[in-house]
Amino acid sequence: MSFYQDYNDKLAIEGWNTRELSQYQTFDLKRLSPALGAEIRGVDLSQPLPPAQLAEIRQALTEHLVLTFPSQAINAEQHKAFGRLFGSLHQHVLGDSTQLTARSGDAEILGWKTGRTTRYTAGDAWHNDVSCDPHPIWASFLRVTRLPEVGGGDTAFANLYLAYESLSEPIKQLLLGLTAVHDGREGWSNGYGAEPKPGQVFNASEHPVVAKHPVSGRPFLFVNEAFTSHIVQLSRAESDALLQLLYRHIEKHQSFQARIHWQPDMLLLWDNWATQHHAIWDYYPFERWGERVSAYLDHGPQPAGSIISQQ
Repeated sequence: MSFYQDYNDKLAIEGWNTRELSQYQTFDLKRLSPALGAEIRGVDLSQPLPPAQLAEIRQALTEHLVLTFPSQAINAEQHKAFGRLFGSLHQHVLGDSTQLTARSGDAEILGWKTGRTTRYTAGDAWHNDVSCDPHPIWASFLRVTRLPEVGGGDTAFANLYLAYESLSEPIKQLLLGLTAVHDGREGWSNGYGAEPKPGQVFNASEHPVVAKHPVSGRPFLFVNEAFTSHIVQLSRAESDALLQLLYRHIEKHQSFQARIHWQPDMLLLWDNWATQHHAIWDYYPFERWGERVSAYLDHGPQPAGSIISQQ
């Protein structure tokens, strides 16, 4: 067995770790890991945010991808008000289903309760949330309202900028210009056995395999095992092989990842385009409850080819 490893990942990580970062004036920020994640203190999400503070939160999200806000005892309306600052609020197609979720009574809040009798839990695999939509969720805001007594229940995140940048140049070039179909049937019917309501169908949308981030301008990898069914321009065998390579690439590189440890009254905000996440179900048979608000933009991910060619 050879232990040889190329240094594409090290070069990508070096670029990420040595990039210039902002200094923040309206809150205290502590990085949680080199790959992604930062804790923000000095913000009160129960009150309207001053414009300067909101602008710095947006910048922190751009730079760190995942933000935690400890000690935020907010209610549902305050939760939604924060989400609206980032786009239109998403209404999940399965929001009123008890098979995968717990009805929150509010179409703009996705609730769930996981416990001993739960067959599935939301997010128990690497994924981008609802990437099957034409305009996928780009920012999500999560509160865990009940934590398991034994601990655990972390949420793991992977940096999809690093996932793309760490690939070899031939693979990068191969991916540019390719598109993939993201199908709700993959995640919900094949994954959980859920079916749409009578007269409805789950969304299926075509997105670039490598997309350009609308804020940072960086290229990121945009395929995920939960929703992506196939790459349009390739044969089935080629598509399956290439997607499996990319899924395992994201999954295995812990240097691209970080785990968020939950605290009572913490709110978690993440960039759902430039990261994937995995809700770790290590607390069975104890319970974990939560509520998510998500925001989407008026467009989906755009191809990255134009920015790559300019570099």
